[in-house]
Amino acid sequence: MEDLSEIRDRIDTIDDDIVKLFQERMAATNAVAEYKRANGLPVLDRARERQKLADVSEKVPDDLRDYTTVLFSLLMEVSRSHQNALLGTSSAVGDRISEALGNTPDLFPQQAYVACQGVEGAYSQIAADRIFKHPNITYMESFDGVFRAVEQGLCKYGILPVENSTAGTVNQVYDLMMEHEFSIVRSTRLKVDHNLLAKRGTTLADVRDIYSHEQAIEQCSAFLAGLDGVRVHVVENTAIAARSVAESDRDDVAALSSRSCAELYGLESLAKSVQDKGNNFTRFACISKDLEIYPGADRTSLMMVVAHEPGSLYKVLARFYSLDINLVKLESRPIPDRDFEFMFYFDLECPARAPEFATLMNSLDDVCEEFRYLGSYSEVI
Repeated sequence: MEDLSEIRDRIDTIDDDIVKLFQERMAATNAVAEYKRANGLPVLDRARERQKLADVSEKVPDDLRDYTTVLFSLLMEVSRSHQNALLGTSSAVGDRISEALGNTPDLFPQQAYVACQGVEGAYSQIAADRIFKHPNITYMESFDGVFRAVEQGLCKYGILPVENSTAGTVNQVYDLMMEHEFSIVRSTRLKVDHNLLAKRGTTLADVRDIYSHEQAIEQCSAFLAGLDGVRVHVVENTAIAARSVAESDRDDVAALSSRSCAELYGLESLAKSVQDKGNNFTRFACISKDLEIYPGADRTSLMMVVAHEPGSLYKVLARFYSLDINLVKLESRPIPDRDFEFMFYFDLECPARAPEFATLMNSLDDVCEEFRYLGSYSEVI
């Protein structure tokens, strides 16, 4: 049996040969790119790639075929990305991004007309106050109303919750993203503290009905499970729940809501910070009708549909990997009226002015059936 150090020395020698061959291959890729430029050919040649993968898989033993396919798929992703960069490939999305980078003001607006779902005291209102110094807020009854207010130009911006560290994605908002045209221009994270609020004089033993938003209810499930004989009701918003309790003629109702709502609606806290986990944050997105990319934008959101076949999602992920772009969120939602087809949502970490980001945006059509660029932005802490 060989000594381990001898085996590693042999591997190092083989790796040196691989590096040399890789450089030779990439040099040949440069020649291919120049030929395609001269002859007006697209970078992607699916038939060639399919045949290449079939050929290399036939040259190895059965137990290595899957590994070989993965290796050469990634190699071709790198080659294609390099060709796109050499050719300066452009697209309609890439052109929109370049235009927005050039036309967006250097300073994010301090004052604006902003749409939020709910009423005064809602977490969306608190998020709006964090993103803008002096927002003029219009309250909508639903998340759909926020999208429509922005889409129709009634408000310049809208604030929407997109995910929670405990309960996960706000599915209703993600489903509405498929129906509306918008761009994300900023985001923020809020520490969420849910408190059981009731009228002054009410005790915990008196409470028979509790009202709140479905996500707040989910985030406080352990606390609620410990209450006997209490019914839980879903309403549109935690602030709406607090206001309803304040306006009710009953003394046996309570709301799961924020501390600010206790002061705002004259309620008292029967139990504080009742969420299941103390590290409970909700991320909110600020949307606009127009594409705006402010300085410092380093997070990008995309919606994408891939082919319903093995390896389709892998090709997208391989493109991110080949460009060294970090994926921080991947979510899927079923597409209405399309059986077993899903819309994938991606959040990426990459400066909007980075060359690899431009390469990605100008070449994503190669690896998916359709995609929408939702915006590049920074997060307010």
